Amino acid sequence: MVDQLLEFLSGHHPVMQALFATLFTWFVTAAGVAPVLLLKRFNQRLMDGLLGMAAGVMIAASFWSLLAPAIEMSDGDWKPATIGFMVGGMFLYLIDKILPHLHLGLEASEAEGIQTSWHRSTLLVLAITLHNIPEGLAVGVAFGAVAHAADAAMAREMMVGAIALAIGIGLQNFPEGLAVAMPLRREGIGRWKAFFYGQSSGIVEPIAGVLGAWLVIAMQPILPYALAFAAGAMIFVVVEELIPESQRDGFSDFATGGAMVGFAVMMALDVGLG
Repeated sequence: MVDQLLEFLSGHHPVMQALFATLFTWFVTAAGVAPVLLLKRFNQRLMDGLLGMAAGVMIAASFWSLLAPAIEMSDGDWKPATIGFMVGGMFLYLIDKILPHLHLGLEASEAEGIQTSWHRSTLLVLAITLHNIPEGLAVGVAFGAVAHAADAAMAREMMVGAIALAIGIGLQNFPEGLAVAMPLRREGIGRWKAFFYGQSSGIVEPIAGVLGAWLVIAMQPILPYALAFAAGAMIFVVVEELIPESQRDGFSDFATGGAMVGFAVMMALDVGLG
């Protein structure tokens, strides 16, 4: 399967590769939202475990798919990766303070970002949309980096790593889609409207993916910084949102186990495929 994917993607420009990969992650978000068409409630214990798994996938992806390659490209110099990582976290911090959004399980009065009169459902969708910005960026940067490979063998290795990252991000998008759609359904929003809102939270991934790929192709010197930037942004989301949300409802052990499983799965994908 990997060989077929490599053959297909190799015939396209890296920006198109990033687009295909992030369209896949968007599709998995929609698949995660799909149960809302049949169910109005979902087992909270399982939901917390899935959110924990998403956190574990993002942590593992941040190191193996982003930070480690950034350090390797800098010939072991820690400074580009450190700077990019911290700037990525600061970028998400600023968006977190500006973009109106509401975390799962909180009252509308506890919404973050600029004060607005937007509906609670819109604020919930924007919270998941915030998660998806660094994820799409990470996939785009990973595919854009392939254009700067020194030789065919390195290009293949980097391509496989980018594919593993896209698969990992796709896996953790499933619970994220479910996490935004189910609260909308519980609040009385119609099933098709909840489905539309839920899947639309993933639309930023193709946009961020194409932008990330284009930037690193156009400006090669920023590549290690860009990889680390995406990692910093993802870690910010994990610590600020995913882990607290997974631990909020009293199923902390199950959520922690999910995080361990997610980390192991992403590590196996990246190391095994690579």
